[in-house]
Amino acid sequence: MLGTFATGVTVVTGVSKQGRPIGMTASAVSAVSLKPPLLLVCVSKNARFHAQWDHSTGFVLNVLAHDQESLSRRFAKRVDNPFDGIEHTLHDTGPALLAGVAAQIVCGRWSDYDAGDHTVFFGEVLDGRVFDRRPLIHHRSAYTTTAE
Repeated sequence: MLGTFATGVTVVTGVSKQGRPIGMTASAVSAVSLKPPLLLVCVSKNARFHAQWDHSTGFVLNVLAHDQESLSRRFAKRVDNPFDGIEHTLHDTGPALLAGVAAQIVCGRWSDYDAGDHTVFFGEVLDGRVFDRRPLIHHRSAYTTTAE
């Protein structure tokens, strides 16, 4: 039933304990508050990213554009360095800003909440950019986008 809920597709990026950029595809993302501006990202405790990201003080939510399905799939897999060959820059705080996305939302780590087999990571929005690109959407186990 939850697959009938259409969600935007993002790649959340952070910095590992060793100072390397890390990232994973995330669709369990939501706005939480306007004052202060907060959002949340849910991460499975079994995800390799979870243990690496647990040390990160902030993150970037890269909202993927309609033509970035391959990025979504790449960051959903367990690969040693998903950033190899992917155009990106690093934000001043460390996380990667992916090129060609619909939006980039830079967050400071606000708090965490244990939620069964996931951790809910809350971030305070510190900065961001919106680009004139249609978003990538996931619905019923398939990718789609909005009409132009």
